[in-house]
Amino acid sequence: MAAAGEGSQSSRGPRRDPPRRPPRDGYGVYVYPNSFFRYEGEWKGGKKHGHGKLLFKDGSYYEGAFVDGEITGEGRRHWAWSGDTFTGQFVLGEPQGRGVIEYKAGGCYEGEVSHGVREGHGFLVDRDGQVYQGSFHGNKRHGLGQMLFRNGDKYDGDWVQDQRQGHGVLRCADGSTYEGQWHSDVFSGLGSMAHCSGLTYSGLWINGHPAEQATKMVILGPEVMEVVQGCPFSVHVQLLQDQGETAQSESGRVLQISAAVRYVQLPAYSEVSFFHVDGDNQETRLQTPFGFECIPYPVSSPEAGVLGPRAAKGGAEADVPLPGGDQELDSDALHGQDTLGDQLATGCAPCRPGARQRVQQGHATFTDVLLGPPPSGYHPFLFLDSLRKKAGSRSRGGPHPGAAPPTAPEPPGGSRPEGRAMEKRAVAAAYPGEYVVVIRDVTTPPFLGRTLPTAFKHLRVVANSSGQRPHVLEEGDPEASGGWQATYSCTPEPPVPR
Repeated sequence: MAAAGEGSQSSRGPRRDPPRRPPRDGYGVYVYPNSFFRYEGEWKGGKKHGHGKLLFKDGSYYEGAFVDGEITGEGRRHWAWSGDTFTGQFVLGEPQGRGVIEYKAGGCYEGEVSHGVREGHGFLVDRDGQVYQGSFHGNKRHGLGQMLFRNGDKYDGDWVQDQRQGHGVLRCADGSTYEGQWHSDVFSGLGSMAHCSGLTYSGLWINGHPAEQATKMVILGPEVMEVVQGCPFSVHVQLLQDQGETAQSESGRVLQISAAVRYVQLPAYSEVSFFHVDGDNQETRLQTPFGFECIPYPVSSPEAGVLGPRAAKGGAEADVPLPGGDQELDSDALHGQDTLGDQLATGCAPCRPGARQRVQQGHATFTDVLLGPPPSGYHPFLFLDSLRKKAGSRSRGGPHPGAAPPTAPEPPGGSRPEGRAMEKRAVAAAYPGEYVVVIRDVTTPPFLGRTLPTAFKHLRVVANSSGQRPHVLEEGDPEASGGWQATYSCTPEPPVPR
């Protein structure tokens, strides 16, 4: 029996000591029975209490304050599985209160936390360097906050679940500003944008796009505008939406006016067959929607700073600048023109093409637009048969075929105030024929990356069959007493003596 008993005892193997108890008080090291935790630090009454470090088997750890065996107070927690670290306040093992989170992927957060997530007010720098300061809920930007984006844009307004939603102001790095409603991180609802180009839009936005944006522009008036030779005219432009309604919500778009002449004229409308262009003044032909090609032609307007015959001699103070400081010259349109001295010598006001206007509530008007004489290098071919028929009636003082462009007659001579005699000058006019007025959207940079299609208007210059010719009021004329402003009109021409 004894042998059997001894044999059964030996079969049970060596006896194991019970696990060692944790230290009672003071400083000590304890490895938990499951071997997942290891603690070294201060103890009180057999519980972790004071300062210590708790290590986890996966490499995570906490170092800081303990109270009655729980992680509570100031400390530092590192999670091995994410690589993130929190330094701050803890309650019952969870980050709670204020602290700093350092993210392994980049960036950091400083502010309030609850149950380990961002909650309350805080300051977040993400891995791209973008900065948010404001309210958080459920670890996401939520409530009122400010955001500085990587591209330099700044947003100040409402957030919902990490997206801009509600009312907010966006100030873009390029100088543009939007203020209004947001939804799902895009402009949505009523809002106003002041674009860096000077364009403003105030109205409804849908999914980041203006609902009442202009998509095209039209030149108002009949299908073919008729203008008496040498007389100024106005061009009215209207911006339209897709539905054909006026884009009244939009202002500030910059439009530029230019002109072109039909490359081959129709005999039924003009004595001019076509222009022969010198080899050094070859111009690119412009395709028009009217079924014919054009070449650039000089056009002038007060908005472009055009000088009248008197004002041209008055110096820079006589210039009439483009409203808004957008006075610029179109170098392509100037190509082939006479020099300033040549134009003044012939009595022609210098043409400064490329007049610009800003749209106001979907409308723009170019006033006192005038087609000048053909520039140097443009040589018109005339229909000789039609000229021979008129040769008899113009034998006295009439223009000779192939002569310079028709000009206004000089007013009767007379003395000027203070005994100063001024040289009379006339304005050279365009030949009768077919022309095209061109309006281009030159807003820079384009609004939301889109430029409106170019608008065209068919223009017919007709000879004055009623015997009228244009003239310019001179200084000292009764009608010109208002100042040094060139005023264009059409006045009857005295009958030609027979």
